[in-house]
Amino acid sequence: MNVGILGSGDVGKTLAAGFQKHGHDIAIGTRTPEKLDEWAQELMLNRVCSFREAAEFGDIVVLAVKGQAAADVLRHVGADSLAGKTVIDVTNPISDKPPKNGVLDFFTSYDSSLMERLQEEFPKTSFVKAFNSVGASCMVDPAFEEGQPTMFICGNDRKSKVTVGMILEEFGWGVADMGTAEAARAIEPLCMLWCIPGFLHNDWRHAFKLLTMN
Repeated sequence: MNVGILGSGDVGKTLAAGFQKHGHDIAIGTRTPEKLDEWAQELMLNRVCSFREAAEFGDIVVLAVKGQAAADVLRHVGADSLAGKTVIDVTNPISDKPPKNGVLDFFTSYDSSLMERLQEEFPKTSFVKAFNSVGASCMVDPAFEEGQPTMFICGNDRKSKVTVGMILEEFGWGVADMGTAEAARAIEPLCMLWCIPGFLHNDWRHAFKLLTMN
């Protein structure tokens, strides 16, 4: 599969390396390709390009930028370049305010998620929320003594969620489909919960697991 990664921070680079490790062809889009020269050489990656070029390359696109920049990046790419594609939305609506007692501040409300806003603005694109409730270091092939962690996903298009679910399973995750885009109102705040042990105790090596009764 061709995968276009939008974003060259830790999350974007981690997922790019993960997709390549699992046999996919990737292009990573960034505003400043030159800053990735050394990293790209180590990964033997030739496709470091603009956001639009990465999106056009990908059969599937990964949105891995700061939440505040997400809409602008997609507008720069253009609706036509994203039409008909699945976009894995890794973003969280984190504001510039500092955490309060370890709790992040979001610029969304509880009756509206960032992914819903993106889906409304780009209706011909199928967004699937995933990878937003864990840190970059645990995104690919996570190994926990307590067993396989759970990634919560949501989105309006069933076929896109099946595709993203297969990728997550390939990356070592159990998948819990929470339904349509409205579920992002609950999934995005998992980022808040995940970050609390990090801010309070410098513990960033954990993940969520959904347990069910027989």
